[in-house]
Amino acid sequence: MRDMKRRLSGWGRYPTVEAEERFAPRLTDITDGAVLTRAYGRSYGDASLPAAGDGPVANARSSHRVLGFDAATGLLHAEAGFGLEELNRRFWDEGWAAPVTPGTAQVSVGGMIASDVHGKNHHVAGTLGHFVESIEIQTADGQIHTVGQGDAEGLFAATVGGMGLTGHILSARLRLESIASPWIHQHIRVCRDLDGLLEGLAQESRRSPMTVAWADALAGGGSMGRGIVIGGRWAERGEAPERAQPRATGFRLPFDLPGPTLARWNIGLLNRIYFARNRRREGDGLVSAREFFYPLDGVQNWNRAYGRRGFTQYQCVLPRAEARQSVVRIFDELRRLRIASFLTVIKDCGESSIGLLSFPMPGISVALDLPMIRGETAGWVAALDRVVVECGGRIYLAKDALTGRDAFAAMEGERIRRFDEARRRFDPDRRIRSALSRRLLEGR
Repeated sequence: MRDMKRRLSGWGRYPTVEAEERFAPRLTDITDGAVLTRAYGRSYGDASLPAAGDGPVANARSSHRVLGFDAATGLLHAEAGFGLEELNRRFWDEGWAAPVTPGTAQVSVGGMIASDVHGKNHHVAGTLGHFVESIEIQTADGQIHTVGQGDAEGLFAATVGGMGLTGHILSARLRLESIASPWIHQHIRVCRDLDGLLEGLAQESRRSPMTVAWADALAGGGSMGRGIVIGGRWAERGEAPERAQPRATGFRLPFDLPGPTLARWNIGLLNRIYFARNRRREGDGLVSAREFFYPLDGVQNWNRAYGRRGFTQYQCVLPRAEARQSVVRIFDELRRLRIASFLTVIKDCGESSIGLLSFPMPGISVALDLPMIRGETAGWVAALDRVVVECGGRIYLAKDALTGRDAFAAMEGERIRRFDEARRRFDPDRRIRSALSRRLLEGR
């Protein structure tokens, strides 16, 4: 066992906290007294952090073994620290893939379950929780439980999307997806305004199992919400190149860029460049799965582009019935507050998950990056929260750092009560906790 006292943060680099972090090949050797488990720390805000003065934290990255794999059914049994990048490396060429993947491969099995991650295929596949057969979890009293899909109101449902607050995930059994090749047949279409973008996304979602849209939130007038819709599917064996999947490459951002670097005019320029680049690529093409799913993984430490104060990502989901009007309200708020966001991402979301606090619902999700600016960013988030509450939406806890307790309660309502009931049955003293839970849940 190895202990380290160090400053921790999520991917957004805000907030930070000084805490003791424990490492060991066997996760159960370091969970005693630990308030939380984390691995890669790729949640953006404070979900994987202890509160100030709290701790220690158990790190699961050394607990990364594959415990079993059934090549006939695709059932994978892996420890919580097993990484998605390693899963892809080992299984893509064997004809298997994670059934749901987020926008980075630098995440662990345990972290993906705790966040109940969703991806470009949510409109047809749902969240990762749909594919988790069982979870082995150690609760605050030291007991180890194996729970599965039939536990709709108990420990399983509270753990899937529960942000690590029900105990220490030790391992999980996950159904992989059979694929013909590790390549993606991709279709790009250019849309001139928000109505065209939302309609294009809806059309692409009817024909493609994977879809995502990028919107230029700074474009004004008749071009408001112009952007790119990307659809994709796994390429068949006859379509795929015979060459191997290209290795992960890219460059490393070695230092923090000055805070003003991503000022409004610079982001406007980046948006115009991105729009023009994809306009030239409009139509069908073949890309590697890595390029399709994880474009930002090609820039190591890209989070340093927002300067030393970091950033937060605001991601919300808005009910389908009034999705167009709700997205317009979000964009209007961005312009009113003069918020500049590069790569505002819009996805089509399908059915809700079994997870009691899982993020998606049928509708449209919107994600945007907000630089941390003293005296401004918290106010931006509060203003966006008000719009989301009024529209009947909710936020993604894996990205959140600034939403207040009252706004969160207004978004979640009865779901918080159900989660709290399940959590209290196994941890009445809240021995498993995080900075996020202290901010949004404790003391209720």
